[in-house]
Amino acid sequence: MLIKRELTSELKSMARQYPVVTITGPRQSGKTTLARKTFPKHRYVNLEEPDVRELAQADPRAFLAGSDGGMILDEIQRVPELLSYIQVIVDEKKKKGQFILTGSRNFEMMESVTQSLAGRTAILSLLPLSILELKKAKQANTVDQYLIKGFYPRIYADKLDPYKAYRNYFQTYIERDLRSLIAVRDLAIFQKFVRLCAGRVGQIFNASALSSEVGVSVPTINAWISILQESYIVCFLQPYFANIRKRLIRSPKIYFYDVGLAAYLLGVENVTQMSRDPLRGNLFENMVVMELMKYRINKGQDHGLFFFRDDKQNEVDVITASDSGIVGIEIKSSMTFHQDFLKGLKYVKKVFHAKPFQAAVIYAGSGTQAGREFLLLNYEDISSLLSSSKAGVIPRSFG
Repeated sequence: MLIKRELTSELKSMARQYPVVTITGPRQSGKTTLARKTFPKHRYVNLEEPDVRELAQADPRAFLAGSDGGMILDEIQRVPELLSYIQVIVDEKKKKGQFILTGSRNFEMMESVTQSLAGRTAILSLLPLSILELKKAKQANTVDQYLIKGFYPRIYADKLDPYKAYRNYFQTYIERDLRSLIAVRDLAIFQKFVRLCAGRVGQIFNASALSSEVGVSVPTINAWISILQESYIVCFLQPYFANIRKRLIRSPKIYFYDVGLAAYLLGVENVTQMSRDPLRGNLFENMVVMELMKYRINKGQDHGLFFFRDDKQNEVDVITASDSGIVGIEIKSSMTFHQDFLKGLKYVKKVFHAKPFQAAVIYAGSGTQAGREFLLLNYEDISSLLSSSKAGVIPRSFG
């Protein structure tokens, strides 16, 4: 089963404008499949293969000699020295879409690419599948099934047991990526750290608290969290700041790029467990935040998402800016709407009283409706709503 990716249109568009397009993202998010399907006539080379990598390192000019018809270089971070030779080729040929590069390590790859190909490459990120992509492929699930399965393509394409699949994914990450990025003397301690991060999805990241629980220094915690970010395991949502006189929380909130991996790390093995898990609401929030991110990232945009919280615990899950003002989004795993859901939104509206404020509540209940004060929508309707110019109108203010 091949699922059409929403990033395809942006990828084609960038290949018409730039000689190089770089696709980055988590391992197994579908980068190779996307590149090969979108550019079937390009020569495909996998730099993970030792003999191929050796040839590329030994004679880069000869290796790239057959690139006139287009070339896909998979896992380019394995042979970063090729980038300087690619720079020379694209400057001479001036051919759009000649090279498609993919890579899984964010910082390491981006540092090499930006140094060698500045102004010559478009950079796109491919995250795991979105709910919209699964719905179009007739692979829709219940809330708890989504939270258990997560969104990695292979789980759906090969009908894998999600718990076992994520166990293998995590073990591979530890053995393969981690050892090449950082020296960890006791892997069990690092694994404990990652599991504790999973227990904090949707919460304020506190390096000092984690340091006490894990038994390592704060600098070590900060180094480890950077590694998780670099390898697309976790991401941060930063607090939203504006010119207001409020004491705002300045630490970020932590989320996992894939909610299924977070569920595995929490030891949730099946739908029954998920329905009863005390962190189900946090995992639901994680899933929705990532859906909002994927929508913008699949269009080649920065995600542009923040959150609001002050020292009095007034909070809105997601804050983003629009052409018409500020948009506040509250995320609830409940299937029933309650007026309490609006508490944070009403407070933030008062805080930003000088600016137009739009409000939305995303929940697990059925139906989407635009009320006088806010927009209420089901979590599955996020992408279809945002992709529709008519449905994408959020009420501008409380009545």
